[in-house]
Amino acid sequence: MSWSTQDLSGGSDAAAHTPKITKSGLQAVTVADDIKEKIKLDLPKVKGQLLIFGATNWDLIGRKEVPKAQVAFRNLGQNLWGPHRYGSLSDVQVSSVVSGPCAAHSLLITTEGKLWSWGRNEKGQLGHGDTKRLEAPKLIEALADEVVVAAACGRNHTLALTEGGTAYSFGENKLGQLGQGNQTDAVLSPALIQYNGQPLVKVACGAEFSMVVDCKGILYSFGCPEYGQLGHNSDGKFIARAQRIEFDCETIARRVGIFIEKSKDGQVTPVPNVVVRDVACGGNHTLILDSQKRVFSWGFGGYGRLGHTEQKDEMVPRLVKLFDFPRRGASQIYTGYQCSFAVNEMGGLFFWGVTNTSRESTMYPKSVQDLCGWKVRSLACGKSSIVIAADDSTISWGPSPTFGELVSF
Repeated sequence: MSWSTQDLSGGSDAAAHTPKITKSGLQAVTVADDIKEKIKLDLPKVKGQLLIFGATNWDLIGRKEVPKAQVAFRNLGQNLWGPHRYGSLSDVQVSSVVSGPCAAHSLLITTEGKLWSWGRNEKGQLGHGDTKRLEAPKLIEALADEVVVAAACGRNHTLALTEGGTAYSFGENKLGQLGQGNQTDAVLSPALIQYNGQPLVKVACGAEFSMVVDCKGILYSFGCPEYGQLGHNSDGKFIARAQRIEFDCETIARRVGIFIEKSKDGQVTPVPNVVVRDVACGGNHTLILDSQKRVFSWGFGGYGRLGHTEQKDEMVPRLVKLFDFPRRGASQIYTGYQCSFAVNEMGGLFFWGVTNTSRESTMYPKSVQDLCGWKVRSLACGKSSIVIAADDSTISWGPSPTFGELVSF
């Protein structure tokens, strides 16, 4: 995705901010309308057809049993052992396809910037104003007048980014992951997130949290802070009535302002001048790539998914040291449910974390030697499976059992 900017203030890049004190003492930043930048985001320059393979029993995917409310649909959907097309999309040119490592719903964005959705829909994450599962992609009518350029899927929620830099959210909102200023069971139709900063250029979703990046490279987060994945130096835990542990969730976009480097003996040093260029979310962890090709990670540290040689949770973004050397910076980042990937400047693919918890964890970034020499164009993860577009091929792998999702062609 690319974008162009036009400074309407006629002067400094520094915006005049109006601080608003929240219950946590945080200053929520807003930007006056007359000094906001005006942007127009571009769709990826890709035209293609959608192919689908793997499990399509949306209500059972990732579960041992179908919930009682969906028991009538437990036998719907089949495993597709080879690539299939949807007949309803025969005339639709696809720009990109979106899902997530903990999602059971999917999105596609057309070359005209229209957003379609299908799959599990128990919390309205498909954006059609109801909770009916969909077997095939359907246009989200509520966004028909918008040009959508990017989107992201959480476990039961969705974010959509428009060409003007605004973000819509819909689906489950019990933990504030929609960023709409409240905590409700579900929002069934797209609504703007509560945000008044510079135009947004990136969106990402974890299981129950969300990240957005503005055109200045500033990162914001909202939703569940349980493992520190929001990057605000807290897991948000507090003791409620009857000694019950609850979480102080962020319901509006809050700036992530602290980035650190940690030495082997635990000494912490702030890292200044971090301008975020990309963000990726796993189930409960986050990665960012900055303008200096550095990678930071934070959140749940289990199985080494943060790449810091330890399993400790990190409450703020911490530098992944492997990529902080000349000509060893990163150019791409990706996350699975409990693993992470990066492509370095030389084109090498690195992996850390785990795809199968019954196997040994990779505690720090290691080169994927089997793909040495391949040019990685894109990568995506399910909960335990990975598919890579490299050169003119697709490559996939993952632990058994599989349901047809490991087709390569």
